[in-house]
Amino acid sequence: MSVKSLPQEARPREKLLARGEQALSDAELLAIVLRTGFAGVGVLQMSQQLLDTFGGLSGLLSANADSLKRVKGLGPAKRAEVMAVMGLAKRAMAQQLTERPVFDNPEALITYAQMQLGARPYEVFAVIFLDARQHLIALEELFRGSLTQTSVYPREVAVRALHHHARSVVLVHNHPSGDLTPSRADVALTRQMAAAMGLIDVNVLDHLIVGPGGGVSMQVVAPW
Repeated sequence: MSVKSLPQEARPREKLLARGEQALSDAELLAIVLRTGFAGVGVLQMSQQLLDTFGGLSGLLSANADSLKRVKGLGPAKRAEVMAVMGLAKRAMAQQLTERPVFDNPEALITYAQMQLGARPYEVFAVIFLDARQHLIALEELFRGSLTQTSVYPREVAVRALHHHARSVVLVHNHPSGDLTPSRADVALTRQMAAAMGLIDVNVLDHLIVGPGGGVSMQVVAPW
């Protein structure tokens, strides 16, 4: 069913203005951004297909430009619109985390990390640097490739922590497979990093594992 065939009050844009964003589904909100579908596929159907492709809204928010290129019907203009919305969402989340302690809302921290790294097709190790009030200073990607104790260097993490005058850090890495279960290597790496950061009086508060479908806290599922 096309948007034009819907009653006026049921069309996404009109519904949004009349009843607010909470009255719309994810597909309806996305349809407002995309505006039109493509031959034989209405914008609402296209929006739902896009969400299904990326595993929902959180997956879409962590998608990158290359993955969007592979979606039928997403030309340069539509890709730019989706990327702009995703960029605004990431910046809004980062601003929220700079204004209050990140562990006031642990789920927001995991979502932020997942949006940054969840869609990467290769392993990435990043560090979230926090100030004395546990407010976000920065997230930096430091290592790429197969992550082991020998490929992630605590000294480089320490240098960046001192650069940011960080009092604590949250480690983050992704599992491109989507399996978020911490491995023995993940636990060993966390212990090594916590010991090294302790030498410069910087606390490792958590280690997040993220993937295309979400993220987990190792402090919750595999405390070290």
